[in-house]
Amino acid sequence: MDAAISFGRLPGLARTGPEAARSDIELIQLAQANDHVAFETLVRRYSERAYRAAYRVVRDQQAAEEVLQEALIKAYRALPRFEARSSFYTWLYRITVNLALDRRRRGKRAPAVEWDDAIAHEIDPRSTLPEPANPEVASLRLEVRELVAEGIQTLPDGQREVLLLREVDGLSYEEIADTMQISKGTVMSRLHYARKKMMAFLAARGVEPEDAL
Repeated sequence: MDAAISFGRLPGLARTGPEAARSDIELIQLAQANDHVAFETLVRRYSERAYRAAYRVVRDQQAAEEVLQEALIKAYRALPRFEARSSFYTWLYRITVNLALDRRRRGKRAPAVEWDDAIAHEIDPRSTLPEPANPEVASLRLEVRELVAEGIQTLPDGQREVLLLREVDGLSYEEIADTMQISKGTVMSRLHYARKKMMAFLAARGVEPEDAL
């Protein structure tokens, strides 16, 4: 039956209704009892974040969509065995990133695409702020945003992922350690060096720390 399941890249916000107000644990329990609406709510809650995680590995939008689709189907099939020892997103993240890494190792990805404003918008939470009325300020913000996106891509994989999980996804040190299956000390070390390298990258291009906020 599940072979016919199809999950698109659903909006990050859940539908309004009783399911939207439920905790992840409640939704997982309902989904394990074959409540498809509950699982759909979980998908809507976390699919955008999982998509960004896939994209950061495969660096191609279509490939990231396909990885997300495969990850959601795999999660759906494995859900009866999920014991909630980690958060649902941590579990989904691991599935997604493992599939993305496997895809990259097999070479099934398009050539890396250049960053444009749409891509920067995907990874930069500051892009959700309204654009200032002053054209000069708006232009400066766009330039800084593009430099931030460019700088992120110069970081080693481990440092880049820790930085994005912390600054974009908002995960705690403990959640990042659990998600990446590394120690909390390693998380803190990678984050320290990632921030330091980003500051140096931006400073070399004339961007002051306050301009990057």
